[in-house]
Amino acid sequence: MSQAKPPRVWVSNANPKKGEVLRVRAQMEHVMESGLRTDPATGKVRPRNIVNRFEAKLGNTLLFSWEPGISIAQNPYIEFTFLARESGELNMFWKDEQGQTLSAQKTITVA
Repeated sequence: MSQAKPPRVWVSNANPKKGEVLRVRAQMEHVMESGLRTDPATGKVRPRNIVNRFEAKLGNTLLFSWEPGISIAQNPYIEFTFLARESGELNMFWKDEQGQTLSAQKTITVA
């Protein structure tokens, strides 16, 4: 994941009014190998490697966390909402079973 393309992130409004509900959509590229398939060329089982942790924080406040399982498709997409209460940096973080990480940031400025 360290050499993967940056995640695609969309925030419904980067300059919301206080109390407005914000919607965040994020997608990152990852093969999400379940460890249940075999490689046709070698006949060996492909090693399992899935994204097993996602977190979204605004500053130090945890907004959303997710621990996906093997049934999640390749290139996981996530959508969540939160209430705009204060300005800050929206930090999103993904981690896979091999310990590789990926992150993305968006600035939120509450009016």
